Amino acid sequence: MQSEIKTDGTEKQNKDIYRRFLKRPMDFILSLMAIIVLSPVLIIVCVLVRVRLGSPVLFKQKRPGLNEKIFTMYKFRTMTDEKDENGELLPDSVRLTKFGRMLRSTSLDELPELFNILKGDMSIVGPRPLLIQYLELYNDQQKRRHEVRPGLSGYAQVNGRNAISWEDKFNLDVEYVDNMSFVGDWKIFFLTIKKVFVKEGISSDTSVTMEAFRGSETMED
Repeated sequence: MQSEIKTDGTEKQNKDIYRRFLKRPMDFILSLMAIIVLSPVLIIVCVLVRVRLGSPVLFKQKRPGLNEKIFTMYKFRTMTDEKDENGELLPDSVRLTKFGRMLRSTSLDELPELFNILKGDMSIVGPRPLLIQYLELYNDQQKRRHEVRPGLSGYAQVNGRNAISWEDKFNLDVEYVDNMSFVGDWKIFFLTIKKVFVKEGISSDTSVTMEAFRGSETMED
């Protein structure tokens, strides 16, 4: 597949400069500006989550980041803590409320990740941070997604998000790693805004989010 973010060999030096020296400062400045500008929205959503879903307001989970270093990712809570008679959490489809669906469809639940970007755990654009238990399931090619910081949005998110297969998603992640550039990141950024408004790819065909990754059929050494 021909990539929209792919650049020719003459631009390799510029890409290296962007990756090593410019991307992190740009992430810091933009995330700080976004937190300041969106602070009223953050406060309003925080209050609504507390009223509608209870405490805690934030959903915290350990995720692997750059070079598989584990960090705590923050999101607004979108599910209740309803349990069955055995004390087990009910399925996601039951615990995900109408209000929670609205937060996900508008991506408002992702806003606390701006603080992860500010801290340096994440980037504005990069492969999405997934579950720790997936680390042992990746093949060598798929592991390359951790060669860069995970992102608030990524190349896979603007090309299908949860509506594409895990293999396609990982292929897009690695394609991004190989072709990351200043222009490519801004293309992904503006495409992300478009996707939020049209609300595409939020769920897979058979799940309210995305089915669990269980490993690729063909595992490479």
